[in-house]
Amino acid sequence: MSAQYSGTALNGDVELQFDAHGDDSDPPVLFINGLGSQSINFLPEWVHRFCEAGFYVIRMDNRDVGLSSKTSGEPPSIERVFEQWAETRALDEFDAPYDLSDMATDCLAVLDALQIERTHIWGMSMGGMIAQTLAIEHADRLLSMTTVMSTTGEIGVGRSTPEATTALAPAGEDRAAVVENAVSARRLHGGALFDEEWAVSLEEAAYDRCHHPQGRVWQVLAVLASGSRAEQLPSVTLPTMVIHGRMDPLIQLDGGEATAALIPGAELVVYEQMGHDTPEPLWDHYVADLQRLADRAQ
Repeated sequence: MSAQYSGTALNGDVELQFDAHGDDSDPPVLFINGLGSQSINFLPEWVHRFCEAGFYVIRMDNRDVGLSSKTSGEPPSIERVFEQWAETRALDEFDAPYDLSDMATDCLAVLDALQIERTHIWGMSMGGMIAQTLAIEHADRLLSMTTVMSTTGEIGVGRSTPEATTALAPAGEDRAAVVENAVSARRLHGGALFDEEWAVSLEEAAYDRCHHPQGRVWQVLAVLASGSRAEQLPSVTLPTMVIHGRMDPLIQLDGGEATAALIPGAELVVYEQMGHDTPEPLWDHYVADLQRLADRAQ
């Protein structure tokens, strides 16, 4: 299969939109998005570079974003969730309708729909947390794990600056305002390689494909409900790479350092100018990183 293939996978009553690119005889890699991020965040040129490097590339919309299923009901405000968490380090009055383990099995549903037995996984931010959960709970389905600008779930590790946390809240009453606020958040989070024009095009495309700010709150609740993975991560024996940016204000570098320290044999890669984003000047480096890890996994 050399052309794009799109489909919908089912995990119970949850529908997951996915697409796959390249030669399906090549080693597969599943890219897992971060909070509120759609599959199109992995741009066509990103997909092309990994395909050219010899990978069968799979993208998916996590539940509550893009073209995948949405949780019914109205979530609490994200500001109130963060306020409650800061006060008690518990969700207390809030219920999370799913957690990271559920989102990990969403990934398995996509693999099953593509009849893929084992894959490399590359997860960024919340996607890195899902990747870690897959490595802990479903290692038999994985070839390797790359966890990017993520953390272990431990309290006090990988913390956000107050400004970075505030910028997570979706805001805006119309397309122009939503895009402007989202680009401002990317500017704050993005590090030295932030590209304004690139950010605007990404946020406009995301709004036009599916504007669903409620999904970000449900996903935050899933992350907080899942707790720490610190006790389980030392049991991970998969070839693992941890990538982080030194300029990341949303999940600071010690989150990546803690992750790498807990997983036996994990390689830590730190990019000096990278913030909480995956800027185009680093794409060839990411490709080389995955190639190096895939060699270890053979």
